[in-house]
Amino acid sequence: MARSESIPTHDPTIGTPGQAGQDGQARRAAGPRRLSGTGLGRLLALPGLRRLLGARLSGQFADGVFQASLAGAVLFNPERQAHAADIAAGFAVLLLPYSVLGPFAGVLLDRWWRQRVLRNANLIRAVLVCGVAAEIALGVHGQPFYLSALVVISINRFVLSALSASLPHVVDPERLITANALSTTSGAVATSVGGGVAIGLRALFGGDNAGSAAVSAGSAVFYLAAATLAAAFAVADLGPDDLTRDRRETVRSVLRGLAAGGAHVRSHPSVVRAFAVISVHRFAYGVTAITTLLLYRNYFSDEGFFRAGLPGLAQVVAAIAVGGGLAAVVTPWAARRLGFTRWPAVLLIFAGIVELLLGLPFRLQTFLPAAAMLGFSAQGIKICVDTLVAQRVQDDFRGRVFSLYDTLFNLLFVSAAVLTALLLPESGRSVLAVTVIAVVYLAVGVGYYASHDEDA
Repeated sequence: MARSESIPTHDPTIGTPGQAGQDGQARRAAGPRRLSGTGLGRLLALPGLRRLLGARLSGQFADGVFQASLAGAVLFNPERQAHAADIAAGFAVLLLPYSVLGPFAGVLLDRWWRQRVLRNANLIRAVLVCGVAAEIALGVHGQPFYLSALVVISINRFVLSALSASLPHVVDPERLITANALSTTSGAVATSVGGGVAIGLRALFGGDNAGSAAVSAGSAVFYLAAATLAAAFAVADLGPDDLTRDRRETVRSVLRGLAAGGAHVRSHPSVVRAFAVISVHRFAYGVTAITTLLLYRNYFSDEGFFRAGLPGLAQVVAAIAVGGGLAAVVTPWAARRLGFTRWPAVLLIFAGIVELLLGLPFRLQTFLPAAAMLGFSAQGIKICVDTLVAQRVQDDFRGRVFSLYDTLFNLLFVSAAVLTALLLPESGRSVLAVTVIAVVYLAVGVGYYASHDEDA
């Protein structure tokens, strides 16, 4: 079984790296280096990784603050009333448009300097969240409000794609899986922490429009910090490499680029299978997420330490973060031994068992540990797929492939959100929904385990 370190992340036959920055030039000129270890200490000794990680953590912390302030303003604000159909409409408005435009952004990521993308996008977000905060304070709702939030969320997904595509430029191929685990998981934890901070600030400032607006505006500070860290890179440090950049982009050239990216993915069956598996997982995870939101909003009641409502959802987010952090520690070790199909398959089977044993009782005492375990599974699966894509996809296609990957995430999640919100009772309690999701996890896990070939 091949170890992940033996798989190159860059095709040495494709041109010269030229403009990837002096560090990248030296590393590629010498070829892949064999290192004595892949520990976090060695990774964090890399200044480029520390800087990129700082930009990710600042931006995703701000994402958590902003998204939690939106949830509080829309779902748990005494001045507003939201039903399941409103939740579905919100997810559709916020995510579906970007799912259509996302691949076009991916093509641009393969043409624009990613350093400038990260710097400018975070600056724009800092300005826009202040505008959304003003709308919250003024009580704006409906389409104008959702469209404003849409722009911020769309830029967020664009930034995350750029961060993923930039990572191979600051670490060696042999340490990419560990770097992916550290980057994606710490980013998810930062988002969770940001959400928790927002909930705490909401209790301080109040849950009305004014309080929610103040919390939302606070996220701008951390977007500015992310922009500052991205600006510290040289323009060419984060790629893209070896590209002929057409300064006059057309729809036709974008479509040709997408077609080339799709063909590149299709030429790697292990990537196609991984995309299919994580798409199914994302749909199932979306159903679970909306079910949990409805349960905590309309069904559960406080039981001692275990809280309902927005504080209870904060506990769920914290539990997911703990599970994701544990996955970051375990997954690099497990994936190197079981492979990039066997380990995600085991995690899918584990998730199915958790749904049945801890989800079906519909008790606060079981939902919290279930959240941690499902967070562990979800993050472990994502780490494996992220790493596989980064290793198997050439840098010239990496931006558009990661953007397509994010688009799948959005489409499947919003589809799950719409169906679940419209079909489930307002309470969110549905034995059928939990059972179906568990069966899906188990079936896909068993099938993926059986499909492993060359340790994809």
